[in-house]
Amino acid sequence: MAEIWNIVFLAAGASFVQRTTGFGFGIFIMTSLPFLMPSYGEATALSGLLAMTTSLVIAVRMRRYISWDRLLPILLTFIVISSGAIFMLSRIQDTTIRSVLGIILIVISLYFAFFKNRIRLKTTLPYQIGAGTLSGLMGGFFGMQGPPAVLYFISSEPDKDHYMAMIQTYFLIGNAMMTVVRAVNGFVTPTVGISYLYGLGGLAAGILSGEIVFRHIPAKIFPYIVYAYIGISGIIIFITG
Repeated sequence: MAEIWNIVFLAAGASFVQRTTGFGFGIFIMTSLPFLMPSYGEATALSGLLAMTTSLVIAVRMRRYISWDRLLPILLTFIVISSGAIFMLSRIQDTTIRSVLGIILIVISLYFAFFKNRIRLKTTLPYQIGAGTLSGLMGGFFGMQGPPAVLYFISSEPDKDHYMAMIQTYFLIGNAMMTVVRAVNGFVTPTVGISYLYGLGGLAAGILSGEIVFRHIPAKIFPYIVYAYIGISGIIIFITG
């Protein structure tokens, strides 16, 4: 029973972070979820299902800000790359990769924070394929596909509402696809299903409170909050790696 309540609280915290910054669900919940689930693969499956539900709610509410012509190239790249990464997951158990990943996120967050005004990623195919590839590798291996896509969308979209709508639609479709692939690989089990149902209560609380905070964040400050959380994510990944 204690594990169930832990999952509910983790889901609430992860959905709050996701609704506030636009990402971070997997990063937040995967620091503890693998210790509560029978296997790492089942933990990534549960994280993906809960994150997908969170993104569905947000994307539907903000659907008028979605631009499909800017979304599809990065999304399709992500789907191809992450599918391959998930199939390779059972063969790769190198914690060194996670430590290196953590350091990279810290450096990237500092760079974007200090040189934000000089950085403007274009909505061109090379940038979209690059961001989709990095996001696919991180999503498939670690259930943390957010940072590369977040950095792309927050630098290329005109305001925080467009950013939030685009990134949540990206996560929604991406997590739906990865859930199918994980199911094929046997990671979506009855334990995952039961835990998901309990976690829905936590999602509702996190989404509602996160929406209130998001509305009150000034537009000029919002990108720096996102960069800060990417840096914190890097530290978490490095420590837990």
